Amino acid sequence: MADCTTLESLMEMGFGRNRAEKAVAHTGNQGIERAMDWLMEHENDPDIDEPYVPPTGFALGSSEPQSSSESVSEPAESAEEVLDQEDPKHPMTEEEKKEQIKRLEELMRVKQEERRERERQEEVDREKQRRKQGQELQQIRQKLQDDEMKKLADQRRKEKMEDRMAKQRVKDKIARDREERARKFGGGSSGTTLSSPTSDASPQTPPENQGPPPAKKDYDECRIQVRLLDGSALTAVFKAQESLAAVRVYVQMNSSDGQDFTLLSPYPRRVYTDLDMEKPLRELGLVPSAVLVVTKK
Repeated sequence: MADCTTLESLMEMGFGRNRAEKAVAHTGNQGIERAMDWLMEHENDPDIDEPYVPPTGFALGSSEPQSSSESVSEPAESAEEVLDQEDPKHPMTEEEKKEQIKRLEELMRVKQEERRERERQEEVDREKQRRKQGQELQQIRQKLQDDEMKKLADQRRKEKMEDRMAKQRVKDKIARDREERARKFGGGSSGTTLSSPTSDASPQTPPENQGPPPAKKDYDECRIQVRLLDGSALTAVFKAQESLAAVRVYVQMNSSDGQDFTLLSPYPRRVYTDLDMEKPLRELGLVPSAVLVVTKK
């Protein structure tokens, strides 16, 4: 009778017979609330609407098998005794059934609302977790980008420092060469002046009748014209004993291109190497004037 009451109550609430029978069977007929909980948990099962097939030896709403020997050996009870044992209360009236159904529907509505609220909270928690993971990933990407930018900045600073040091070394060498030439030519001129009276075997003429000294064949200066990559030209005068590196530094300081380059003579064609940079302009045959061309390395 309790099975039928629970089953009928579920069916009156709108559940199909197959679902109601499965709920009663799987909850062991422990009340309509347990049956409703089971239905709400298993409403998405693929076989929820298939007919219920009870296991062999099991009765609907019972968790213990019924042996055939017991059913045969025990005497059958009368219908009145069964009704007395299963439902000692009086049958419910239609009004009581409606009231119970109303109460169960309200209970089901509350449980459904609790489930929806639980699902909403789970969704909120998942969204928070997703955002947290996204923020952590963004922080990792930003850190990697910052590290890469810092590495590039350090590399650029190092390259600029090395370039400045190289230019300074060239300037220092040019200054040392100039100082050495100044000391060399300064001492040589005085020595020549002192030794000239003894070495000259020709008769001396009076100082007032002595003419101007003969013109020197060796040039002390060199006029260099440099043609740049953009077609413009630079012209400067250098000492004949200055190295070709001085011309290169002059071009670097007065050119806005900033690219590495090589110097060459067009006629006769000659490409100057790093070893040539240390040689004087006189030795390279660029005195008294020459034209050089800038080319890319």
